[in-house]
Amino acid sequence: MAARRTEARAQAGPPVFDNSYARLPDRFFARPADNPVSAPKLIRVNRPLAAELGLDAAWLESPDGIGMLAGNGFPASAEPIAQAYAGHQFGNFVPQLGDGRALLIGEVIDTSGKRRDLQLKGSGRTLFSRGGDGRAAVGPVLREYVVSEAMAALGIPTTRTLAAVATGDPVYRETPLPGAVLARVAASHIRIGTFQYFAVRQDVEAIRILADHAIGRHFPDLAEREQPYLALLEKVIAVQADLVARWMLVGFIHGVMNTDNMTISGETIDYGPCAFMDEYHPGTVFSSIDMQGRYAYANQPRIAAWNLTRFAETLLPLLNDDQDEAVRMAEGALKTFQSAYDATFHHGWRLKLGLLADQDGDLQLVSDLLAIMASNQADFMLTFRGLADEIDGSAGEDSVGRLFAEPKEFQDWAERWRQRLAQEPTQTAERRKVMLSTNPKYIPRNHRVEAVIKAAVEGGDFRPFEELLEVIIRPFDEQPERAAYALPPQQHERVLQTFCGT
Repeated sequence: MAARRTEARAQAGPPVFDNSYARLPDRFFARPADNPVSAPKLIRVNRPLAAELGLDAAWLESPDGIGMLAGNGFPASAEPIAQAYAGHQFGNFVPQLGDGRALLIGEVIDTSGKRRDLQLKGSGRTLFSRGGDGRAAVGPVLREYVVSEAMAALGIPTTRTLAAVATGDPVYRETPLPGAVLARVAASHIRIGTFQYFAVRQDVEAIRILADHAIGRHFPDLAEREQPYLALLEKVIAVQADLVARWMLVGFIHGVMNTDNMTISGETIDYGPCAFMDEYHPGTVFSSIDMQGRYAYANQPRIAAWNLTRFAETLLPLLNDDQDEAVRMAEGALKTFQSAYDATFHHGWRLKLGLLADQDGDLQLVSDLLAIMASNQADFMLTFRGLADEIDGSAGEDSVGRLFAEPKEFQDWAERWRQRLAQEPTQTAERRKVMLSTNPKYIPRNHRVEAVIKAAVEGGDFRPFEELLEVIIRPFDEQPERAAYALPPQQHERVLQTFCGT
């Protein structure tokens, strides 16, 4: 019934856009020049997401719709803009970044009444391109499509992909590559770096306008608070702490946690050199440009807190006229990050182990398992998924132990774990159900994503992309016919580096 109601609310024909961001002062964005592509061809429209947005999927798949998704022409209600922002990139501040290869073409009101951005990524040069071509290659577009939809299926806040379109034009990186455009949907594209853009210019008026816009867009209840800008800071800290904790629970490594890649809304954004871990190790890094491991798996909470400190700095003029008092208020808010992070992180780990009540020693049990996994090259996903079968023996004796180089270490830990489980009255079937709904079986493993990209780039074959997408949008289901997708890479399939794609 719900799906039919959603479809019934979908508007026939082209989208009707609003663009509240384009009504902000001109210094918040730049108007684009025309950047047509030569031969746009649809790769895929995300029909379920189109329905959620109240958009006509059939129109999106038409020549006019494909033209819009490629950036060749827009409905009259669209008002394309490139947003201005700055950012710390690998700790180094760049005062002007902005949408160098993206256009916010407008906002739609989805079927639940929420305002959502539609942005084209790879649509060509803007005033913020800094000499770049403004285009995207097919490979990074497919990676973002697959990984963002996987994150959505895992229940992790994220931008979404509405469509991917091949352009018919090459882009030039190390070698010529086929070009593509990704249509990205977000609660908004306001970033910490957006605030930094105006802070570095000492444009307090613009910071206030932006803060008011962000509150109205994302947290309207905060407008009535006695200290709305402090409340905004506290809210952004809370949603980002929750988000990064969720990444950690599934072994996701963002790869480029720059301040221009952290949203005010708390959605994961900018899937560049991202990846999910195979073998667990806290120091895992995939990004080819992260030479020092700044954004390694275990560093992500610390970097999130660092980025949020940069956000707090931009808000100081709004918090209090007295600088010392403003700093005190900001520091008090920042101290809430750890508790907000721990609340999601600790609860999530307990569920992954099937522990439905809190007890002293639980976190040590988790920590000990992770240490054993790291020293034994155990696969992250298969270890936790397998524990659900270990509790009732349905997978055979010591199925998880086979993932460890030294099974005895796991066996000793598992005995302590079973003793802890016995202290709860929960029935095994109920506990197993919780664990199976918490520990995914299918993620977009890096070697699978690379195989999808290779097939598309070298042979124009998008069937592997379609199949992988169908698997990862059902991450907790058994899918016995697709069981091979749950397996880690063989030695010759391992992918140790990912690339940004710009």
